[in-house]
Order: sequence, then C-alpha cells, then structure tokens
Amino acid sequence: LFPVVLPPPDPLDLPLRAVELGCTGRWELLNLPGAPESSLPHGLPPCAPDLQQEAEQLFLSSPAWLPLHGVEHSARKWQRKTDPWSLLAVLGAPVPSDLQAQRHPTTGQILGYKEVLLENTNLSATTSLSLRRPPGPASQSLWGNPTQYPFWPDGMVEEGVLNLQGRCAVTLIPCPCPTDLLTIPPGFKKGMDFAPKDRPTPAPGLLSLSYLLEPLDLGGGDEDENEAVGQPGGSRRDAVSASPCSTPLARASSLEDLVLKEASTAVSAPEAPEPPPQEQWAIPVDATSPVGDFYRLIPQPAFQWAFEPDVFQKQAILHLERHDSVFVAAHTSAGKTVVAEYAIALAQKHMTRTIYTSPIKALSNQKFRDFRNTFGDVGLLTGDVQLHPEASCLIMTTEILRSMLYSGSDVIRDLEWVIFDEVHYINDAERGVVWEEVLIMLPDHVSIILLSATVPNALEFADWIGRLKRRQIYVISTVTRPVPLEHYLFTGNRELFLLLDSRGAFHTKGYYAAVEAKKERMSKHAQTFGAKQPTHQGGPAQVRTGRVLYLPELNLCPFSFLLQDRGLPVVVFTFSRGRCDEQASGLTSLDLTTSSEKSEIHLFLQRCLARLRGSDRQLPQVLHMSELLNRGLGVHHSGILPILKEIVEMLFSRGLVKVLFATETFAMGVNMPARTVVFDSMRKHDGSTFRDLLPGEYVQMAGRAGRRGLDPTGTVILLCKGRVPEMADLHRMMMGKPSQLQSQFRLTYTMILNLLRVDALRVEDMMKRSFSEFPSRKDSKAHEQALAELTKRLGSLEEPDMTGQLVDLPEYYGWGEELTETQHMIQRRIMESVNGLKSLSAGRVVVVKNQEHRNALGVILQVSSNSTSRVFTTLVLCDKPLSQDPQNRGPATPEVPYPDDLVGFKLFLPEGPCDHTVVKLQPGDMAAITTKVLRVNGEKILEDFSKRQQPKFKKDPPLAAVTTAVQELLRLAQAHPAGPPTLDPVNDLQLKDVSVVEGGLRARKLEELIRGAQCVHSPRFPAQYLKLRERMQIQKEMERLRFLLSDQSLLLLPEYHQRVEVLRTLGYVDEAGTVKLAGRVACAMSSHELLLTELMFDNALSTLRPEEIAALLSGLVCQSPGDDGNGYLLNLGIERVRAVAKRIGEVQVACGLNQTVEEFVGELNFGLVEVVYEWARGMPFSELAGLSGTPEGLVVRCIQRLAEMCRSLRGAARLVGEPVLGAKMETAATLLRRDIVFAASLYTQ
Repeated sequence: LFPVVLPPPDPLDLPLRAVELGCTGRWELLNLPGAPESSLPHGLPPCAPDLQQEAEQLFLSSPAWLPLHGVEHSARKWQRKTDPWSLLAVLGAPVPSDLQAQRHPTTGQILGYKEVLLENTNLSATTSLSLRRPPGPASQSLWGNPTQYPFWPDGMVEEGVLNLQGRCAVTLIPCPCPTDLLTIPPGFKKGMDFAPKDRPTPAPGLLSLSYLLEPLDLGGGDEDENEAVGQPGGSRRDAVSASPCSTPLARASSLEDLVLKEASTAVSAPEAPEPPPQEQWAIPVDATSPVGDFYRLIPQPAFQWAFEPDVFQKQAILHLERHDSVFVAAHTSAGKTVVAEYAIALAQKHMTRTIYTSPIKALSNQKFRDFRNTFGDVGLLTGDVQLHPEASCLIMTTEILRSMLYSGSDVIRDLEWVIFDEVHYINDAERGVVWEEVLIMLPDHVSIILLSATVPNALEFADWIGRLKRRQIYVISTVTRPVPLEHYLFTGNRELFLLLDSRGAFHTKGYYAAVEAKKERMSKHAQTFGAKQPTHQGGPAQVRTGRVLYLPELNLCPFSFLLQDRGLPVVVFTFSRGRCDEQASGLTSLDLTTSSEKSEIHLFLQRCLARLRGSDRQLPQVLHMSELLNRGLGVHHSGILPILKEIVEMLFSRGLVKVLFATETFAMGVNMPARTVVFDSMRKHDGSTFRDLLPGEYVQMAGRAGRRGLDPTGTVILLCKGRVPEMADLHRMMMGKPSQLQSQFRLTYTMILNLLRVDALRVEDMMKRSFSEFPSRKDSKAHEQALAELTKRLGSLEEPDMTGQLVDLPEYYGWGEELTETQHMIQRRIMESVNGLKSLSAGRVVVVKNQEHRNALGVILQVSSNSTSRVFTTLVLCDKPLSQDPQNRGPATPEVPYPDDLVGFKLFLPEGPCDHTVVKLQPGDMAAITTKVLRVNGEKILEDFSKRQQPKFKKDPPLAAVTTAVQELLRLAQAHPAGPPTLDPVNDLQLKDVSVVEGGLRARKLEELIRGAQCVHSPRFPAQYLKLRERMQIQKEMERLRFLLSDQSLLLLPEYHQRVEVLRTLGYVDEAGTVKLAGRVACAMSSHELLLTELMFDNALSTLRPEEIAALLSGLVCQSPGDDGNGYLLNLGIERVRAVAKRIGEVQVACGLNQTVEEFVGELNFGLVEVVYEWARGMPFSELAGLSGTPEGLVVRCIQRLAEMCRSLRGAARLVGEPVLGAKMETAATLLRRDIVFAASLYTQ
C-alpha cells in the first residue's frame, strides 16, 4: 500500500515561494517554503488603475471569472439594525471657536494654543442677510430666488440684529498704479493698502505692510537715514516720531496676531467725526462756481469726452471720484447723462458693476444702445430680454432692481453705483412706490446717483435719502437752460406773438396783441380758426407765398414760421392718440424730404421691417406709417407698434422726420431735441378730468425745443384754437414752480410678504423710512434727546404727598384735565357748526379765554372773514394796567384750580378800576357763548377805541356807547360770578352729534366728582397739587415723545394691520406672522399676487388649455376698454375669475380696507380675451384688427405683459410642486412669444 499524500491545508504551506521582480509584473518561483516576497522595486513607479475602468473590466466586460454556482461570496448582505432614534438626529450647531497655534517668531516652534472666536459661521442665503454669506448657485446669481433673504438694507440699524448687518466699507485711495483700485471688497472688514511708504496714515481698516515691516531692521536703510539727517530743520528721530511707525513693534507669538493687533490699534486712523447736531445730510453745491483745478484734481479721468464738460458736470464728477452720492437736478437737455457715463466708466476702472435704472422699458432700450456704443461692456435686463447679464453695466427698469433686491441677487455684491434716471417719476401714483422701496433696500456699500429734472424740493428729497442711508448727498442743480427758450402764442393770423423771452421776462404786450389779433380774426372770418372740417381726398389745399406755407384747414401750427430755415424739425404735442393720427393724416400732400432723404428712409425701413413676417409687413399701420415717413412726417404714441415707434425715433434723431406728432410720453427721458415745439392745447385729460398742464409737465415737453450747439434759442409755440387762454393761467403754466417730489408710498401685499418672511426685517421699519414719514421722523434725534432730558428731570422731582385728605389728589387732577378737554371738544364742535356761527353775531356776549384773558366777558362788535376762518372783533373787560413796562410786572403765580374754577366759568372781575380793550378773536378763543345779547353800536365803539390809541388822544374819555357796554358787561359779571347762562349745544343749537351728547353727559358727571373731592380741603393741597401737576405734565410730554418715536405714530400702520389680517384670513400667514406656502407663492408673482395665487390653489387654471389660460389672464393686464368676452366660450372662466376676485374683495372689506368689492373687481378688464385667445392659437396679427377696436400698440403691450405673467406663474407652479400647470404656463408663454409682438428691439441689434 502506498501512503496517501494529502494537499497542504493552505496555499502558503506549499514548498514554493513566489518572488516579485521589481514592479514590471515578472514573478519567479523558488523551491523554498514561505510567504511570497518581493525584490527591491525596479523600473517605472507603480500606477494604480482607475477604479471605474477596473470595475467595468472585472464586472461588466469579463464576468467569466465569477463562479456559476458559488455566488454566496459574490454579494454579501449585512442585516441593518433598526434604530428609530436615528431619525431624530440633527446636525450639531456650528463650532463657535477654533484653536490657533502660537509659534515662536524665529524658529516657528509651537509654544501653545489659544481659542479664538469665529464670526459668521454657518451663513447661507436662506438664513442670513450678511454680505459675507457664501454666494448661491450660479443659476440664481442674477435673479436670485424668492426663498433667499435680501442683503441687509443700509440705514436699518436695530438693536439685537447688528450681527446680521454685515456692513462693509468701500474706500478709494490714490495710488501709483495706472488705475485707482477699491481696497476693501463688499462684505469684508479689511483690504489691501497700496499707499506709498511716506503716507501719513493708511485708510481706516487697511493693513499697511510697509508699516508692519518698517520697524524690522532688514538692512539697506543707511541711505534713507542719511537723507533724513541731512534734511534741514529736523533729524531722523523727528521724522520717525512724526511717522505712524514711531512706536516699537510689539512682540507677538504669530504674524497673524501681530497684523490683527497692529491693524486695530496703531494703524487705524481716528474715527470720522460724527455728523453735526443739525444733521445736514443734503449738501447744496454751487453749480455756478467754476472748477479751475479740475484736471489737477483728476489728472487721469476715468472717461473723457470730445467736448468740455459743464461746471455742474465737473462738480458731480469730483464727488463721484470721492465715492460720494449725488443728486443732479438739471434742466431738460442739460447733459445729465454725462454724470451717468462717468459713473459707468469709474466702475469699469474699479472692476465693479453699475446698475442704470429707468422708469420705462423703451428708455432702457435706448440707453442700452447708447452705452453699448460708448462702453461696449453693457447688458440689458427687461421683462422679456436678457442680454449680457455678466456685463459691468446693467440697464434695467426699477421694478426689476426691486425684484433682485428682495430675492438676494448676487449681483448686488459687486455693485458700486446705482443710477436712478428720471427720479421725478416718483410722483407717479401707480409706480412711484417702487423708487422708495429700492432706495430703502439698497445695501450700504452701494452709492447712489439721482438724475432728475429741476424740482423745487431737491434738498428735502436728498435730505430724506441722506438720513435714510446715514450719508451726505450732494445736490447739484443747474440755474439756466443751456439753450434758452422763447415762448409764442399763435392765433392763426400768420404771426407769432412773443409771450416769454429767452431771459424769462413775461411780455404782457405780446399777450394783449394776441388777444386783439384773435378778436380781429374772429370778426373778419365767419369760420373760426380751429373748427373741425371733413377731410377730403387729396387733403387740404396749400397756399404758398415764396418760402411761406400756410394750411388754413389744418388747425395745427404756424407753418409760415416753421418752414423757414430756423423752423424745422418740430415736435407737435397733442394730448390725444386719435388727434395725433388725424393731424398726420390731414397732411396728405405735404412733402418735406428730398430725393436723397427719401432713399435713405426707404432703405432704413426695408432693413428694419425685414425681420417681420410677410403678413406683418402689410399691416395697415405699417403701410400708413411708411407713407408718412417717406414725406418726413411721423406719429409717436402708445397706440403705435413698438417697432414702428423705434423707427420713428431713430429717423427723428437722424433729422429725417421733420414734423413729429407725439403725445406726452415722447418727452419722458428721450434725448431727441427739436428746433421747435408746438402745443396743440394747454389742457389734457389726466384719467379723471380735464385740466391745464402743470408747470412741470409743460417744462418737460417744452424742454425738447433747442438743440445744443445748433440752435441759439429754442422756440415753443402754443396754439390758440379757440379763445386765447387767460394771462394768469399762461403765467402759472410757463413760470410756475414745477411739481414737488411727493411720496407715493403705499403698502402692497408683495412688499408685506417679502418682509415678513425675513425675521430681521419689519414692515414697520420700511414705513418709518418712507418719504411720506420723513417730515415726522426727521426730528427723531431731537425727540430722543428731549426724552432723555425729561427722564432725568423726572427722576430729580420730589414725590407729592398723597396721604390723608390728599389720597384722591391724582383722581382730582385727572377729573380736571378730562373736564377741560371735554369742554374744549364741545366748544370746538359748536364753532364748526352752522348754528354756532350764526349765533356769534354783533351784540352777543361771550366768555373769552386765551393767553391774555381768562374767563373775561366780552361783546362782539364786528364779524369778518379771512381766507381761512372768521374773525370776531370783541370788546373785552380787563384790569387797568398798573405799569406799561412788562419787565416791572411781577411774575405770574401758578394757579391752583379749585372746584369753583373747574365747574362752570369763574368769571374775571377787575380788582381795581375796570378797563376795556378791543381784540380780534378766533373761534377757539371763546370758551362759551352766553344767552345774553346787548344792543351796541360796533362802528362807533371801534372808531372811538382806535382814536384813543393815538398818543394825542390817549387820555380822552371814552364815548357813552363804550361806557354803557362796559358797565353792562361788568354788571353781568357781578351778577353771575360762576358764569352767565350759556347756549345749550343740544337744545339751543340743535347739535345732535353723538360725541357732543355723550360729552355733555360726561361733563356733568365729572362736575359732580370734582365737587365731592376731599383733597381740596387740605391746607397742603396747593403745594402738593403743583408738584403733581409738574410731574404729570412731564410724563405727558414723555408719552407724546415716545408715541412719536414708536411705530404707533405711523400713518399707514392701521392699513398694515388690515392687510396682514387679509393675509391671515386667506391663509398666507399664520397667527405668528410666519409666511406659509401660499404666501411664498404670492412673493413670486409680479402683479395681482392674491388673485393669481387664489386661482392657482383653487385649481381654476389647471383644467384649461394653455391658450385659454392666456386668454383669461389677459383680464388682469389689459388696460384698454372693450366688451368683456363678447359672448365668447370662456364666459364660465371669466365668471370664475370674477368670483375669486369678489371673494378677495369681500375679505378686504371685512378686514377694514377702504377699497370696495366693486372697485376691486372693476380692476379686471376682459376686453381682449378673444384677441389673446386667437393670437395664442396662431392667428396672424393682421387678422386681429377685426376682433377689437383697440390700437395695435396697446394690444402688443397687453400680450407682452401677459407673457411676463405666464413666466411668473410658471415659476410659482414649480415652487408649489405643480408640474402640469408649470408646463401649461411654459406652453402659453411660448405660444404668445412670436412674430411682430415680440420682435427684437432695434436698439438691441
């Protein structure tokens, strides 16, 4: 038998040894037992294969090595142990501190550790308002996100939230570099110091490397020391002691500690002095004083023009270089854009960003073209266009900037300037609130540039912004126009009458000459100038006299003047879209262009209209406008298609449109001056009634006359179609002050929800800082100081003794104050009533109570009226003066009121000889009207009294009429010491007002309480009452000051509580004020936030097709009149929308808001439902004209706004988790965005 040799139990027991030769993959087997070995590595270093490739190769490409049956080791499973408590685990709080190593300054050896506190830990866009929070996702860097917090607004410094402020300081210092650099980024506390070594002190908050290293003896300083010693009048020690580096370098364990310690002590410059006590934040700048050293102060300007800037422009540029905020209020066409251009160039030089805001989208497009041609790096953000959002200069409307601020856009981080153009647009009742919101929400590292027409209260507005932002605003205003204007009247007699010359002198002779000429024309001609005539084919006949052209049927303008060399181009302002079209259509045979100009106009039209589809080029408005433009005529109003308006503007700026008929919107910020401006009328309809033009409106439009550098003067002509306007009206319109900047601040649901979702911001703070609250809030500092002084004074007063009989002393004081206030209220109502004023006739005896007389009887002698109230000339009893010198009279002792003084009227009785005086009383000077009437001769008494006031007749005795009246009053006072019977307000004067009746009952109750008081019987009553009264008066004044400083004094606070109650009732916020899901959805809406959110949560839109949704939503954006639905199939949807609006209106009324349900529902206008529905279904624009009489331009505007609303709803649907509705809104927006309605602006090409 042979023994059985079993295999070794383990491969390592084999009598073999594997040896790896280097790292080339070669192995060698040795007949020796043992573990595998490897030799020293040779060749290339080892390289680990890619894990992904290795996994693909082993498991996917070649799975043959896997065992077919033994798969128990191929996939392993570990049974997880159930742990319910792990669901409750939360991340730990961020570590508030860190350990910092302390090293030896020479060897670097670690000597120990110290704990340092960390700032701004765990910040995010959804938890912090600080600029030091990390940026959000790149996809949200431009527009932000409705769920993000805004950055901390400048000026909102509240206790307890200072750590959220994240303030920054942007400091600009001169340096030897080619360009000036901003030294501290927004959100950082420190920056870099590029100042030269011999600079006295670096800017605050900067780390001066030269200062830190100068005390270290690094060698190479002998030459400097010799130079210092050789300086006359000083030594090196003096130079060192005078430098900021004279203190020895303190030893520290690390360079970081050294930097932080020195930067916070020796390097830091002293803090800037606090503002003066009067807090003058608006600094007026004299725009007339020349700036002779402009190029010495700015040797290398950030931008240079081909012309020499004006004085006011240089003043503004100097302040921009100092990083100051400016308010430039200049005349029309004076060149305010120069200031904006320099700010843009300065931001590009600093490698920061600028935002230029405009009130209207058309102006944004024009500025984009102008600034792009000048700077290149310019972007445009509007509701439907987004071009170059990464540019250093972004142009947008103010509403978009507000949305970016509320959404925490990261663009704000790099922002250096915000330019507000046409600031006087803040007076707009509908959109003016947007300007105030943006100004309040801007962070403090952003400087402000305000550009406006001349306004009378520029200093007040700048003072508001300065107090709001705690910075000085420099106000620069122009005195005169660069091109003076001459204003004429035209009456139709081929003659112009000068009314206001270029020096601002009003010519009354010209006015009267125009009146006479108008009368002569109306008497000679049976047909008056301005009568409507039917338009015949071929147009009115022309009458030519040499180079003079006159159109008698036109009713338009003095062409005999305009067609001369200095007449054209002309802008005719007509305050009616229909009249603009009629006047342009009436000039069918007028041709003002040459053949070369016709060719240029034709080529330009073909190039611009080539982007339209074929049917859109054949629109009646396009054909009609092309025919007018070929003859040098143009029309510009809101009913014109946007692309045609841009064509007209561009041709007018080239001088190819000679006569332009426009409405008021053409004068809004468009820098397109003409030689002449003609006013079709001086009256306009403002939406509610016809009225004369305001001075600001007239100046804005008249300012388009006069081209700088081309015309010595601009010409303004006012047509007198009917009678010549009154001289006073013309004087007020032409020479009156422009309208002041007035606050249009109002509360909106979007504002409230955006602020409620941020714990650190309050709506009350927004209201406090509004321009409407500025008059009452500008004295807050003085109120705080007065409150502190009164508090200190109250603490030093002695407490009154209120023991024993004086226990009811506080009640007695309160009863007396309430009785006096009630009596004043009743008397005030009597004086405001008709019967009360009728009773105050001559001879009526009254009780006079004012500063000079206390409950003295008087008789009314004469009643007269002024512009505000009635004046009563009254004969009043008084004491004969013992001394004529008021200084010789003893001080008046404070009176202590006893029950007889408070109850009734304790009449004045002269202590010595009785005298009398005649005074003029206001209604508030009479404490009571008695039932007594005396028969007096008022004229004789007044004549005698005025005569005895003369020194010559001073000692003459009074007349018998005076003596009789005085004796009657004295006898009446002696007979009724507590006051004669008075007229009862309810029974005698028939005042049935509830407050008067209840006041009378309360007064009788208080009189009973006062008569039963026990404190008046105490001998200590007078002294203790005076102490109590002084204390109570101080406390009352302190309560008044606290009220003025509190939120309760806000004018809009009741409305705010009402609107919050509306949101709470609808479920947008909870009882604690936390914004719920519906409120966050409403924040994403651009307008009609409540109605759109309710429609979404009621699923009123989800069941409709995209085109039907678009048609229904047109009722929220349509502004043109029309029939609602016209019997269309969407009537059910319209009724449902109105039902939701009615429900919201009823909630508002129930919560106390003034807007009625009918007014709220009446804001909806479904006149374009059919038009929008057919457009969304693909109908060409040329076929839409037959569906509605609305002008084409208004239809385009409605569809554009509708597309923006669809995008807002799409974002809200995604936020709430409604993918189906979001897809439908995306489809609806796509269906709307086509053809001529969304043709790209010519300014962006």
